[in-house]
Amino acid sequence: MKPRPFSPLRYLSGYPQSTLDQVQRLIDDDRLGRYLQKRYPDRHEIKTDKALYDYVSELKQSYLRNAPPLSKVLYQNKLDVIQNALGLHTAISRVQGGKLKAKQEIRIASTFKDCAPEFLEMIVVHELAHFKESDHNRAFYQLCCHMLPDYHQIEFDLRLYLTYRSLADSPTRNDV
Repeated sequence: MKPRPFSPLRYLSGYPQSTLDQVQRLIDDDRLGRYLQKRYPDRHEIKTDKALYDYVSELKQSYLRNAPPLSKVLYQNKLDVIQNALGLHTAISRVQGGKLKAKQEIRIASTFKDCAPEFLEMIVVHELAHFKESDHNRAFYQLCCHMLPDYHQIEFDLRLYLTYRSLADSPTRNDV
């Protein structure tokens, strides 16, 4: 089986060709990193699972008070950003005695321990929105935008960030 060629724009699939052309020009002119650094110069300080739990709990309390309580929030080393799993929301139901107990968990890819605070917030907002809406439908994205008004722009820029990182990590960058 032949290996799939490296695609620097794989995080941007689904965007219009005109947008992809603009991104490709930024890459070709070696300006993508400078664009991201200028737009997102800061790094967040949320490095531990406890700090992440507190951060997510605070956002949840602000926007989703009536949603089920959080059982666990942590950075996960095994989440594969390549497979587009930036974060993961799971609901685990267990029978305890005569009652059904649901546990809500959020796992964030450990890649995001050192990123712009806006990127971490976007991922957390996305996962919290799954508490109310399981599908990526209009109501889901409306909720995301309610919690983070610039949600769509930050999501796009996060995809640019992942593109930039994949280019920097690629052993065959000259082939791109």
